[in-house]
Amino acid sequence: MAMSPGSLLLVFVLSLVVISPTLAQDDYRYIKFLTQHYDAKPTGRDYRYCESMMKKRKLTSPCKEVNTFIHDTKNNIKAICGENGSPYGVNFRISNSRFQITTCTHKGGSPRPPCQYNAFKDFRYIVIACEDGWPVHFDESFISP
Repeated sequence: MAMSPGSLLLVFVLSLVVISPTLAQDDYRYIKFLTQHYDAKPTGRDYRYCESMMKKRKLTSPCKEVNTFIHDTKNNIKAICGENGSPYGVNFRISNSRFQITTCTHKGGSPRPPCQYNAFKDFRYIVIACEDGWPVHFDESFISP
C-alpha cells in the first residue's frame, strides 16, 4: 500500500511540528550554556576580565555569585558528552582531561550592579550535564588528583 504525495507531505509537516519545539528547546539550552560558560580565547583572566565578561554575558542583574568560563573549543567541550567524558553521578559527565578555566566570584556587597569579581584561573576536570549529546549545564570543576 503506497501513500499518496499529499499524505506524505502531511506526515512530513506534522513531524516538523512535533520535532521542532524539542530541537528549539535543546538549541536554547546549549546556547545558554555557551553564553554563560564558553570563552575560547580569553584575555587577561583577572578581575577586569571577570567584571567585563560577566557584564557582557548579562550575568550581573542581579550579580551572579559564581560563574566559570571554559577556555577551549566548542567541539572539545561537546566531546565530554561522548568520548572525552565519563558518567558522573546522576545525569552528569566528567571530562577525561583537564580544561583551562576561569572562575569569577562575586566579592560580596550589593547584589545590584556594578558587580565586582575576583578571578581564579586553573586547569581542571569539569562536570557538565548533557542532553542529546549537547552540553546544557555546568555543574562544577575539580583540581586534578
